[in-house]
Amino acid sequence: MSPSSKIKHIVQFTELTSVYKEEADNSVYNIYKEETKTNKAYCQAVIDKIFNLPYAKLPEFFSHHCIFLADPIKWLNKFEKLISENEELFTTSGNQGRMIKCYTIIESKRKEIEQTGYKHTAAKLPMMYVNAECEERYFSFKETKKKVHLAGSYTDKIMFLTKEKFDYEQASIDFINPKLPDYSTQCQKEIDQIQHINRLTNEFSLDVSQSNIGIMPHNKLKINCNINQLVDVYYQLHRELFTDGKPIIDGHINDITAVIVNSFVDKDGRELSPQTIRTLLTPSRTDKRPKPHKRIDIDKLL
Repeated sequence: MSPSSKIKHIVQFTELTSVYKEEADNSVYNIYKEETKTNKAYCQAVIDKIFNLPYAKLPEFFSHHCIFLADPIKWLNKFEKLISENEELFTTSGNQGRMIKCYTIIESKRKEIEQTGYKHTAAKLPMMYVNAECEERYFSFKETKKKVHLAGSYTDKIMFLTKEKFDYEQASIDFINPKLPDYSTQCQKEIDQIQHINRLTNEFSLDVSQSNIGIMPHNKLKINCNINQLVDVYYQLHRELFTDGKPIIDGHINDITAVIVNSFVDKDGRELSPQTIRTLLTPSRTDKRPKPHKRIDIDKLL
């Protein structure tokens, strides 16, 4: 900031056009939130811009900032007042011509906005979120996506997006925001995504329903003896008792663990620990299985 552009008076802007550095492009017209945390700092920043930008870039400066505004005319009025309150800065620094040029640009920009009659102004939607406008309405995919999320069913979402797409394609568009993607294309991509997710959801549901065919609903059984006594019964059937040279219960230790965990709870109704069950089924962990006098000897029962 040069000493000649230090403002003496401020105005209260109701909308600030500053942006975060990480979200901004490299435009020379940007004013950053990190550097303008107060209204006074913002006022100083916009004055610095019009002092330092080349004459030829001043019109684009105002156009650039109007993109971020819900009410650009109000912002232009505030800017005009800010210049007026600080006219001395321009006259004492030999920049009276720059001041007059800014007044001219502001007036021209106001007329341009009034003549086009942006519909988004009434909706309090910043122009940066408006994809396009026609005489009857504006098209904002940001708004459309919010409405899609609020729609209840899959059918409602698809019907709404399809109508928006057709309305846009059939409208006589008189304004297109060059910084945003085509509205119809965005609607179609959203339709494709919703249909894809719906298709995957249906496929997953079908897989789950098919995997559950033949499984009877049941409640887990309560073990009223020690857990290691019950698990030892499975151990005997798997490791010690055979029929025709094969274990009575033949399977992987993880599968047997899953059967026990999914079938039983302890005497207090608590879930069984898979790690504990797996340890009890491990041949080398004889210390964890019941002592001989507490063992349920299946061989004697057969």
